[in-house]
Amino acid sequence: MTDEVQQAQREIVDEFAIFDDWMGRYEYLIDLGKELPEFPEAWRTDANKIRGCQSQVWFHTELDDGRMKFEGISDAAIVSGLIAVLIRAYGRKYPQDILNSTPGFIGEIGFDEHLSPTRSNGLHAMLAALYGRVQQYADQ
Repeated sequence: MTDEVQQAQREIVDEFAIFDDWMGRYEYLIDLGKELPEFPEAWRTDANKIRGCQSQVWFHTELDDGRMKFEGISDAAIVSGLIAVLIRAYGRKYPQDILNSTPGFIGEIGFDEHLSPTRSNGLHAMLAALYGRVQQYADQ
């Protein structure tokens, strides 16, 4: 795994470790989602929609100066927070570096254990979609 991706993931794990309980982590996650930039209505297309999520989720992906740029939004506050975490972990990274990384930080934070099964499935659907889209840019 590249240093940039690993460093970003480590910073996220460390931020969540500050909280003693899951209520604090959930609140922090919701706050992260509230900080997402405005997601243009024009990007809320079927092509940008993520399948496999209980909530409505859209991701806009593009390559900007050789690095991946992600923007996303959901109609659920916690899911918007998860989107913010993924953008922090993988945004502004090179496609091949992302593809060489693993999302082990998700388990380190405890999302797999503490999210509801439907939210956890949605998170993994978002990860699969993100890696799939990155692969498309890496293949170009």
